[in-house]
Amino acid sequence: MIDRLEASFDQVLAGLLTSLRADEQFTLRLQGEVSQFTRFNHAKVRQTGIVTDGSLQLKLISQQRSSSVEFPFTGEVDIDLPQVQAALAALRLEVPQLPIDPYLVLPTGAATSYEVHAGDLLPAVAVVDSLLPEVASLDFTGLYAGGTVMRGYADSSGQKHWFATESYTLDYSLFTPTGQAVKGTLAGSHWDNATYQAKIAESKTQLARLAQPLKTIERGKYRTYLAPAATADLLGMLSWGGISEAALQQGRSCFGALQRGEQSLSPQLTISENFQRGLVPRFNELGEIAPAQLTLIDRGSLANTLVNARTAKEYQKPANGANRSESLRSAEIQAGDLTPDRILASLDTGLYLSNLHYLNWSDRPTGRVTGMTRYASFWVERGEIVAPIANLRFDESLYRCWGENLIALTNHVEFIPDVDTYSSRQLGGSWVPGLLVEDFTYTL
Repeated sequence: MIDRLEASFDQVLAGLLTSLRADEQFTLRLQGEVSQFTRFNHAKVRQTGIVTDGSLQLKLISQQRSSSVEFPFTGEVDIDLPQVQAALAALRLEVPQLPIDPYLVLPTGAATSYEVHAGDLLPAVAVVDSLLPEVASLDFTGLYAGGTVMRGYADSSGQKHWFATESYTLDYSLFTPTGQAVKGTLAGSHWDNATYQAKIAESKTQLARLAQPLKTIERGKYRTYLAPAATADLLGMLSWGGISEAALQQGRSCFGALQRGEQSLSPQLTISENFQRGLVPRFNELGEIAPAQLTLIDRGSLANTLVNARTAKEYQKPANGANRSESLRSAEIQAGDLTPDRILASLDTGLYLSNLHYLNWSDRPTGRVTGMTRYASFWVERGEIVAPIANLRFDESLYRCWGENLIALTNHVEFIPDVDTYSSRQLGGSWVPGLLVEDFTYTL
């Protein structure tokens, strides 16, 4: 199937190349998938089916102007080629009417890449029977999505990149009769029943702890353990004007003070983009290839920012293959030395947070993030979980919780996948440890 779709993509590309005029250039991007989606509610199947979907985006460039249009990709050349020719004709009428773009990046070079990652997923007919027996007696709600996801790129200069991967994500919650919940995610390219069973067993343990009466915590500063999912939520804020070179240049990055040497982060903290795990394609919207690994924060110091070619042209900086939004695609925080059996003892008395939600910047220039605790968060005394807590709002600076107040990072990292399915299944996620932090600030 992948070979057939790539061949169809190639034929559409060939048709575009023969239609191109001397003063024109183009980029052509493909997004596609064949995915099994099964949605559960109360440990019963609510919806199931296989989605085959794809789209092409054609961008026409002429006389320092550009515009793009997106349309469905069927994999049938007799359908796709007339669509792309019609799109090209429409863009030729539109582009001359647009203003000149002084920072327009033109396709260059003839680089090519090809990555296809085979997996070992559950057959579609086995999804329900594999998942439900472990949770049959529980209020289990979630979404399993698994199958093949494809990304393609080609342009008029001769570049062509192809990426396909077989993967799955399981995003679920277990609820108590009073509405408290434990959230879990599982993802990968190879389904393993033992791993799934262990994950559900861990969630069941937390669910039992939620049966205790809620403890109300007064606002203040508390020693806090952020489990990997909560760490990933904080890390994700860097994609909102954090590690972007354009954001730094425009004064809207949380790391401006770090770049100027006015603030510092803990030497325990190292953050990288790591494409070596094969979770996402290394090529961006311009066909540029990112380094296999790029260190962003090196033991507390700002080592690199994410720079796309447009930003590089505007601010005279070297590009490093970042995407259009200069956001994280395959992020990784280096592990520390805190072992799992020492987490509660090291926390001693404070809060154990499994997840966070509703995160936003409360003061981006100072790195302040606000949000809420959520799902299976507990009060701990003398190394023992005492009670679940009512939801709290926090407001804390990354310069504190990733800097002077960072006590330890766990010696293991967990993959927290991107489980978004808006318009299509998303790729990637982050590999992150848990964090132990002193004096984390809760405001409500």
